[in-house]
Amino acid sequence: MASAPDQRLRLQLQGLVQGVGFRPHVARLASALQLSGWVANGNCGVVMELQGERSALEHLLEQLLQQPPSRARIDRHQHRWLPPEPNQAPGIRIDPPRTEGPSTDAAQALLGPDLALCSRCLAELADPHNRRHRYPFISCTDCGPRYSIQRSLPFERAHTNLVAFPPCPQCQREYGDPGDRRFHAQTISCPQCGPQLRWNGETTTVEAAIAAAHVCLRRGGLLALQGVGGFHLLARADQPEAVRQCRRRKGRPDKPLALLASHPWIERHCRVSPQELELWQSAVAPIVLLRRRPSAPVADAVAGDSPWLGVMRASNGLQQLLLEHGGEALVATSANRSGEPITSDEHSDGAALAALADAVLSHTLPIRNPIDDSVLRWAAGAPLVLRIGRGLAPLALPAPNATEPTLALGAHSKASLALRLEGYRLLSPDLGDLSGERCGERLMATAEEWLAHHRLHPRAIASDQHPAYGSTQLAQALSQRWRLPWLQLQHHRAHVLAVMAEHGLNGPQLGVAWDGSGLGDDGTLWGGEALLVTATSASRVAHLRPFPLPGGSLALREPRRAALGLLLAAWGVNWRRHAPALAEASGWAGWSAVELAGVERAARAGLQSPLCSSIGRLLDGLAALLGLATCSSYEAQAAQRLEGEAQRQWERHGTQQSTSRYHLPLRPSPSGDPAHWDWRPLLRQVLHDRTAGHSTGAMALAIHRALAEAIAQLAQAQRCRQLVLAGGCFQNALLLELSEAALAAQGCRALWSQRLPSNDAAVAMGQLLAAESLLKTTSAPRPPSACVSRSPVS
Repeated sequence: MASAPDQRLRLQLQGLVQGVGFRPHVARLASALQLSGWVANGNCGVVMELQGERSALEHLLEQLLQQPPSRARIDRHQHRWLPPEPNQAPGIRIDPPRTEGPSTDAAQALLGPDLALCSRCLAELADPHNRRHRYPFISCTDCGPRYSIQRSLPFERAHTNLVAFPPCPQCQREYGDPGDRRFHAQTISCPQCGPQLRWNGETTTVEAAIAAAHVCLRRGGLLALQGVGGFHLLARADQPEAVRQCRRRKGRPDKPLALLASHPWIERHCRVSPQELELWQSAVAPIVLLRRRPSAPVADAVAGDSPWLGVMRASNGLQQLLLEHGGEALVATSANRSGEPITSDEHSDGAALAALADAVLSHTLPIRNPIDDSVLRWAAGAPLVLRIGRGLAPLALPAPNATEPTLALGAHSKASLALRLEGYRLLSPDLGDLSGERCGERLMATAEEWLAHHRLHPRAIASDQHPAYGSTQLAQALSQRWRLPWLQLQHHRAHVLAVMAEHGLNGPQLGVAWDGSGLGDDGTLWGGEALLVTATSASRVAHLRPFPLPGGSLALREPRRAALGLLLAAWGVNWRRHAPALAEASGWAGWSAVELAGVERAARAGLQSPLCSSIGRLLDGLAALLGLATCSSYEAQAAQRLEGEAQRQWERHGTQQSTSRYHLPLRPSPSGDPAHWDWRPLLRQVLHDRTAGHSTGAMALAIHRALAEAIAQLAQAQRCRQLVLAGGCFQNALLLELSEAALAAQGCRALWSQRLPSNDAAVAMGQLLAAESLLKTTSAPRPPSACVSRSPVS
């Protein structure tokens, strides 16, 4: 007779432990150790009670904490040793979800990101003897949709859109078999019971759909393909007219288009480092910026003269089947008009899809939470997030200090929201540009959805301080409706705080916040700032010397205006004398003589010409002066072209200096005001070398070096040993790498975002950190229950 169990273990785990195969992992391990009891998802994570020999229980605890499932992450755990229960039934049960505490308590469990197709499912997809051969919705505990289909917490099939597809008897047997790799896989399905494909609104077979899609693409047509988080617009990458048609319909004339490609294709046509390949093959399956080879068989219109191609792998079975049948590389861009949210519903978005595509390949699994693809690059020895989306978001940063729930609504051009839970700061995907009404609606809907998921009533709301931002206006409206305190935070302080939140920093930090622009405390446009930041305060240590932006917001899409602002700020009406090559080149900026004179008069009179201290606008102006971009059709186009020229020069000549050394000196203020980086010497050097006929690449690289040295000069002047690099300018891999190296050379450590994006999509996380400090010093009334108006399951 077996000896009686001598101990019972109650264990609670928090972290990314739902939707990653944790419960079946526990069940298999406990069975192997001859333990009995149960394991379940709860409103905080995973909870279990197991009993058996003490040594076996201790071994299980050690194994779970040290070797959890590959997609899991344990952030905290609590365990208690209890007396064994008498008459405990043998074996391990996976129970329905258990609610710990009152049902009204907040749900602290984390929403897991969508996971790309794993290697074992890929092998089954290609295996003619497997019953899921060529099944587009193949998935398992290690892969498949999560966030995009989730309706409420915890993660259970009944709480997702897969509830409409009951498993067939064979899937049910696999689901209940501890020896099967789909044991308790919540997304289990097969051709007999899973979602179905639709071709132009009609249900069809996999083979018919793939064949029709191939014909459409081969003939130069555009295909709208429903993915995990929304529709992609596909075209053959090697057909110039198809790519041009894609751009016309999207209203996207220049911005590079992403590619969906196979591993052999990128090995042949891109220069891929081992780190980039690992990113590309990861469960995130992001779009990765890769250096293109000159022989890459893509139409010029795919990425223009950019030295990079943005390439992703197939993240789901339908993409994989289409890629295998339709070629090794396809344009795969979001199916939406420029500036609008990604389309995600065949019916409600039907008009938009009809205007974009010649055919629509959809399916019957609804998308609950639309989400774009993530975009990454490798820089300075780490991943650099350019867009946070599928596979990365929702992103949860552990934050152990207790605080009240808070909602932060981010910035404007890359909208996002952040939510404070007990123990976590959550960041949403990039939700788009709030200039469009539909993106504003999506921000509000996402906020309602997340508050409903976690059963939270925020105690405060945070936003940017710019009154014209859509997120600021929404925050004001919600604070009035819900009677909550509202924190308006300066944009660049939030950028630095976001990096601090990622790295777990609380004390004073010196940070460089370089980006396009944001409203400063003095009413001017900032964007080239050095700030001493804490969670509760910030002081301006240094900034770029201000210059005017003729036309104000028009300068965002016309770098020539920033160039003219630099010339006027440096030399006033005499600027032509100092830039004779420009003065003699009639129409150098695309203006007629009359137009140029009009813009110049308005700028000198201060009409719609705000002062700015923006590094982003400085780069725009320098790019325009070098003839790289006088007008832009998308954000940072001019700066990206400048980076591209500098990158090519770096690859050709490395550290070799082929121009004079450029300088952006840091000048102290005699009155005790913040120091400033003086761009005037840099401008003079660029104009001199342009006249002397130096190559554009050499000048572009010298500009990047000058910026990096300016950062190092700041660190030296402040005697700091650690410096935060924040803001969208550090999406520039070359600038980041040069800055990190320049700081390291003088013994200063650089910190920058590697999990959060460095652009405005991370601003909400910084706002959240500041709002937490606000709540520690103020008390807020609990909002009415109408705060959350959307049902968690609808």
